[in-house]
Amino acid sequence: MQEMTPQAAFDAWQAGDVAIVDVREQDEYDTTRVDGMPLIPMSEFGGRAGEFPGELPLVIMCRSGRRSAQVADALLTQGGRGDVRNLTGGIIAWAEAGLPYVGEPPQ
Repeated sequence: MQEMTPQAAFDAWQAGDVAIVDVREQDEYDTTRVDGMPLIPMSEFGGRAGEFPGELPLVIMCRSGRRSAQVADALLTQGGRGDVRNLTGGIIAWAEAGLPYVGEPPQ
């Protein structure tokens, strides 16, 4: 599975070249989120796997990059997706890179 840095993911997302999906849980998303980034919690992945955007390369984000790596791997192996990447360091690294988010600083 490929990794993507927060800055590279942000730039590609802004250019419309990738879709980014947050797989944290609702309470985490309510505390800190990126406007315009959809939430599909990892705990709901089994029932909602079909909701992941399919037309663009996909970047998966969580808090630190662990859960998103698991979801990305599952999408690659079980979902037959060809271009899925894990956001290196999750929303923590996103915030540390100075990229925009709403809410409290992620911890």
